[in-house]
Amino acid sequence: MLSVLSYGRLVARAVIGGLSQTDSRDYSLVTASCGFGKDFRRGILKKGMCYGDDACFIARHRSADVLGVADGVGGWRDYGVDPSQFSSTLMKTCERLVKEGRFVPSSPVGVLTTSYYELLQNKVPLLEGMFLNPAAVTGCTQANLGDSGFLVVRGGEVVHRSDEQQHYFNTPFQLSIAPPGAEGAVLSDSPDAADSSSFDVQLGDIILTATDGLFDNMPDYMILQELKKLKNTNYESIQQTAQSIAEQAHILAYDPNYMSPFAQFACDNGLNVRGGKPDDITVLLSIVAEYTD
Repeated sequence: MLSVLSYGRLVARAVIGGLSQTDSRDYSLVTASCGFGKDFRRGILKKGMCYGDDACFIARHRSADVLGVADGVGGWRDYGVDPSQFSSTLMKTCERLVKEGRFVPSSPVGVLTTSYYELLQNKVPLLEGMFLNPAAVTGCTQANLGDSGFLVVRGGEVVHRSDEQQHYFNTPFQLSIAPPGAEGAVLSDSPDAADSSSFDVQLGDIILTATDGLFDNMPDYMILQELKKLKNTNYESIQQTAQSIAEQAHILAYDPNYMSPFAQFACDNGLNVRGGKPDDITVLLSIVAEYTD
């Protein structure tokens, strides 16, 4: 899922987003990324901008800073499909469109839509049968599809957040390119189904964009505790905090006695579940800063 901010951002089980301004730019986003693949327990696994089946991108254009995350749906491995190919290709396509200026900062869902239909037209075999759940945010307009998402934090409090889109428990909205013979038999939501809204950001605001591997394992209060450690707006400090958040979520995901947000949600739906939820985790941590060319 993607989220684009104008100021903005992007997610796949994704969010696209970014920061943009129509006149002279006063602000920009300083962004760092960190994550873990689900099956990588001893450290950070990073290949390009991918963590397991998750993918992300960070791009700058003269009119906007844009970033995004996408969550490939691992269940499609049962059909002989590599979900990471869909998420990584979608993010690379979004990044290319932004760098080429082929997007409207006030319409983040447009980046997601154009990228998705480009994949459909190309019909790359590696993409067949893969699902993503996207979300997008821009300057600040947001479009969200699925269960990846973002938080805007100001003064130590969450002042804005994306809303999850679920068909039913553990079945988020998702984009798909159905495998041959499965058309109509699998969930396939349109990019037009993305939830969109606009909001204001201020200098010093923190924007955390992540796949569901973070939010399923860390409640808001834990995330806010980690963000208190962020004392500076320089890249090194942001990177260190992003890593701390991703590491804690990764540890909690494998704790069988921890009552995670996902386990609590499962109990609310009548299931007897406890423990973290092992999953790929991608975190993009951004601060709204003074614009520098």
